Amino acid sequence: MTALIDLVREELAVPVEPRVAAMAAAIAAEYPGSARAVLFYGSCLRERELDGLMLDFYLIVSDYGDAYPKRWLAAANRLIPPNVFPFQHGGLIAKYAVLSEADFHRLNGPETRNVSVWARFAQPSRLVWAVDDTARGRAVAAVARAAPTLLGAAGRQAGEAPLDWWRRAFRLTYSVELRAERSGRAQSVVDADAARYDRFSAPAIAAIPARARSGGWARRRVEGKLLSIVRLAKASLTYAGGIDYLAWKINRHAGTRIEIKPWQRRWPLVAALTLVPRLMKSGAIR
Repeated sequence: MTALIDLVREELAVPVEPRVAAMAAAIAAEYPGSARAVLFYGSCLRERELDGLMLDFYLIVSDYGDAYPKRWLAAANRLIPPNVFPFQHGGLIAKYAVLSEADFHRLNGPETRNVSVWARFAQPSRLVWAVDDTARGRAVAAVARAAPTLLGAAGRQAGEAPLDWWRRAFRLTYSVELRAERSGRAQSVVDADAARYDRFSAPAIAAIPARARSGGWARRRVEGKLLSIVRLAKASLTYAGGIDYLAWKINRHAGTRIEIKPWQRRWPLVAALTLVPRLMKSGAIR
């Protein structure tokens, strides 16, 4: 595991554009006393021109009770992690998800069937802010769990090359979540930085936990899509302008053209539930 942790630490420390670092610090400043680390991830990592794009961050906090002045927000984050919020800073727009240190560690590991965290952090990310060296070390250790969890959950097929293992593993995770990605999306994720996945392969394979169980993807698909619907419905309440975010999310992944009506903004949870049949019709739930 030491070799993998060293690789993860090195990758997380790669510098980012100053505006990205400034936005991460600004997000952390919204949670004084509870912010522990901020990670930057997603497709924007590969973009040079960030204006007009929505950046993706994870904010890691010490405890949900410390992070929120409102108890219901802490309860929502604890019961259905993460909470997601919009953010603007320095001319850039973003959304950030909030997880506690404990949940970030757990959700990157094989003890959870849900793919949403470990599938993302098996891919490149950047640790752009940390409150101290202890928080930095914990973030590195949590992220280092993601790649072995991904590969272990997919299981290796006889004669399969490491890069093909990564591609198949990502393809499985895309089938679980509420998204209608292009069929070649999993391959493009790996091929965009094949050298990186080659470099990570041996250490990640060696770090697959002995207790890791592969398979169970039919169950993961059912649970994952249901959880995605619940999270989207929750976002309509916790995310400022959440129903508009929900429509944007569905349109982006399912290719629909949903427009939100005034009554839907007044009753966002009801509106979110009415969108589920359209999700099913669009093919985003498969």
